[in-house]
Amino acid sequence: MTKLNQIIAVEKGVKGGALRELAEVQSGLHKPALLAGISRSYQPKDEEGEQLPPESTRVQLKSEDVLRRTADTLTRLFDVTATKDWTNCQATADVTVEGETLLRDVPVTYLLFLEKQLGELLTFTKKLPVLDAAEAWVFDDSSDTWRTDAVRTIRTKKVPRNHVKAEATEKHPAQVEVYYEDIAIGYWTTTKFSGALPARRVNELADRIEKLRQAVQFAREEANATEVTDRKVGEVVFGYLFR
Repeated sequence: MTKLNQIIAVEKGVKGGALRELAEVQSGLHKPALLAGISRSYQPKDEEGEQLPPESTRVQLKSEDVLRRTADTLTRLFDVTATKDWTNCQATADVTVEGETLLRDVPVTYLLFLEKQLGELLTFTKKLPVLDAAEAWVFDDSSDTWRTDAVRTIRTKKVPRNHVKAEATEKHPAQVEVYYEDIAIGYWTTTKFSGALPARRVNELADRIEKLRQAVQFAREEANATEVTDRKVGEVVFGYLFR
């Protein structure tokens, strides 16, 4: 029995071939000369007149033939696509992660959607901001954020001081050099807060998403292994359209 994944693989080729064949078949309809034919004979006015042979041109392309070939070409495409879409309505699988079944009887079309969304979610998760590893963080319930322990630092102020390099004499003034000294005038007590996440938490989330995505991929493959029942709709459709 043919399986859904085989029909999906075939559909693209059938569609491409049908489009090429249709373009080739229908292109003749834009060439009036192919559709035209003529038959004429000549009879002189009297028996002594010049005799000319008959002339004829056969019709090379018939619109009804184009319609039949169009129907034949599209019938295969209609049938393959119908077989795929009807089977998609029946193809389901469970999504199971580490022995736990999270979702049951999920349609294959939704599994495709879910797989794509989980891929985007994984990219988003890996870009989440993480706490600075140079700091020691603890969770603060009152602010619902992470915080560091309070760190006390000194606030200083530069105060000018004079250094006498040479005492004054009767002939020379004193030589004084001005320098600045840092004097403690207070203390800062600093606590840092952050809304980022610990790297371990980000890694756990990414790992969980990846496990689920792999489970969805497995379920999709399982659903795509559903056996198909050939659907013959093209003949009915074109039997009505071109009768």
